[in-house]
Amino acid sequence: MRVQLIKFGSLMGLLLFFSPVAGAQLIDNNQAPNTAKAGINKSLADEIGAGRGDIMTPNSSLFIINRDPFRAVRRGRQIFQRKFTREQGQGPANSDGNGNINVTAGIGAGLSDSCAGCHGRPRGSAGSGGDVATRPDSRDAPHLFGLGLKEMLADEMTSDMRAIRAQAIDDAKKRGRPVTRQLDTKGVSFGSITAHPDGSVDTSNVSGVNPDLRVRPFFAEGTTISIREFLVGAFRNEMGLMGADPDLLTASAGGRVVTPSGMVLDGSLDKIEAPPLTDNGSDPDGDGVNNELPTSLIDHEEFYLLHYFKPGLYEQTDTTEKGRKLFDKVGCSSCHVADMLIEHDRRVADLDTVYDPARGIFNRLFSTATPSLHEVNDNSGFPSIKVPNGGPFLVKNIFTDFKRHDLGPNFYERNYDGTLQKEFLTRPLWGVGSTSPYGHDGRSINLHEVILRHGGESQASRDAYAHLDSGSQAALQTFLNALILFPPDDTASTLDPGVPTTPNFPQAGHGSIKLTVLFNDPTDPE
Repeated sequence: MRVQLIKFGSLMGLLLFFSPVAGAQLIDNNQAPNTAKAGINKSLADEIGAGRGDIMTPNSSLFIINRDPFRAVRRGRQIFQRKFTREQGQGPANSDGNGNINVTAGIGAGLSDSCAGCHGRPRGSAGSGGDVATRPDSRDAPHLFGLGLKEMLADEMTSDMRAIRAQAIDDAKKRGRPVTRQLDTKGVSFGSITAHPDGSVDTSNVSGVNPDLRVRPFFAEGTTISIREFLVGAFRNEMGLMGADPDLLTASAGGRVVTPSGMVLDGSLDKIEAPPLTDNGSDPDGDGVNNELPTSLIDHEEFYLLHYFKPGLYEQTDTTEKGRKLFDKVGCSSCHVADMLIEHDRRVADLDTVYDPARGIFNRLFSTATPSLHEVNDNSGFPSIKVPNGGPFLVKNIFTDFKRHDLGPNFYERNYDGTLQKEFLTRPLWGVGSTSPYGHDGRSINLHEVILRHGGESQASRDAYAHLDSGSQAALQTFLNALILFPPDDTASTLDPGVPTTPNFPQAGHGSIKLTVLFNDPTDPE
């Protein structure tokens, strides 16, 4: 095989091939043609393509993900923004509001016609959004920026702790006495375990994670392992689109699969959420349609969310620097850990977005795209296979420890069965400057209020903040407000730097994060 490094700079000459600017929810141009040519270019049938297929099946999801990965990301984005119709299976929602909500909280979810209906702010992004009523006191839809980085970090932390457990058991058997080991990974302590010579393990001193040592990074209470489970469940509960996904079906039955995005789901080690199925595996919601969400769409959506941009960093000043130091001083960083290292990055590119008033010609933000892949010519006559480099990647400014904490009764949440949820994952603070109101339930109107709302394990840090003078409190808030989200269609980048002299600027020519230029065929837009 011949291996070639991709020449990113040579792709800049393709910038003439612009695709229409996208908003949050998008219509299908084939269903609703319009003069502005705004919307999704490919029909749903075209997006489904040849199904999952394989790397030798043109227009299948596995072919595109492996040979044209930036198109796969873009296609996943269009699926995310697509306004699904009733004919395509949208609605009714989970059991159409009927059933035992004490057991199936998703029955209380609202009905939407697109992912962007709940995750659409800032404009056109997989950002925060509406109120998702899956609990009696509701939940805010969180932003999805950096979702793939969260999945990879949590998965590696799990592997680290389980390796520590395995070594402790082995040592205990060899020594013939109990062995205690600290569960430290990526700068975070999850307590300790004690292994015994008979192979049993005492997990009573484990903290912030289940005794199985699986870090579950999704949902406020930390219940879901993977992007794939997350998105299949959301399609079902919020949109009524049923996806009988073969990967989740295999893993939930105890098997081991590697998804097209490289996530290992092993049902022998973890409980994997099963896809929506009836006893005979057909017609999951009783509307006469079997499997409304073909596997290829799930593949593209998972790949898109794996690669979704991490949040940006707004203007850094003496005030934000002071606020950052105060953040550490009052103890916020004991749970909100700033940076973590991924050992094996499964993505094919990264995007870094910072304040840049010179190049940020519309919103004073500028994004730099950096591919991280190499090409392998498999002599098939098809485009080369694009392989992620798989190297380490330092995730900066995430500000979480992936642990569950008890923050006191001000954060407790009622469940439909009458119980209280008392522990919640440390929410990553990246993007926090763009996501008011605050708290998993959206009950705190600003940063000052949500900080003062903290108690329980964070009482000391909350009190230290409360005793700061007003100027210091404002500086800490300014630091947090500089952790921002951004609209990808309106942020100039190395892929499309924009031209302010373009007629009708800024509606046109303001620059964007235009993945089209990285397609194998940039003249064929999604």
